[in-house]
Amino acid sequence: MPEQPRRSPRTIHDPQVLRAIAHPVRNQILDELDAQGPLRAADIARELDIPANQASFHLRQLAKYGLVREDPDAARDRRDRVWKIVDDAGTTVSFEELEATPGGAAASAVFRDNAASWGQYVVQQAWAAERTPDTVRQIVSSALRLSKDEAEDLARELDAVVVGWSARRQSELDMLEDGTERRTYLYYGVLQPHPGRPTAEDA
Repeated sequence: MPEQPRRSPRTIHDPQVLRAIAHPVRNQILDELDAQGPLRAADIARELDIPANQASFHLRQLAKYGLVREDPDAARDRRDRVWKIVDDAGTTVSFEELEATPGGAAASAVFRDNAASWGQYVVQQAWAAERTPDTVRQIVSSALRLSKDEAEDLARELDAVVVGWSARRQSELDMLEDGTERRTYLYYGVLQPHPGRPTAEDA
């Protein structure tokens, strides 16, 4: 697989945009659009097991803040509304700039709490969820001695691998020739200075 360039995520500075993506349903919609490419509200409703009108509402909210847009090239006709993600590279948050704006500190606090809860849920599911023969669950924890530049190189290499696999979605079908069906997998990675183990006082 050829090396893929590292993506440059969109940086969010607006508290209203941060609130828009803090919603768990909207987050999952962005995940599905990222994983599958352009989708209709009905497709998202089926994937998330929610009513189609609810999916449409959240898509409109995401469009309002410039996170998704309609994709007329993927539509069957003018009445067919197909949605795509605006930022293929995803988003990142400039907390320092955002928290200096009116309402930014409150939006940041909500976002951080939601993100921390989501991270805890993801790890709990990876460790505790029932194993089935048709799925893969992998938990990797590696301690490395790195300089800041080396850590950035590692992040760039890991990102290139994920970008390469993500690019396949545009050219391959969800059903393989042998009848195996693809599903949306979540790759959740954290690279940071070792936080240390919590002590009894922290619990």
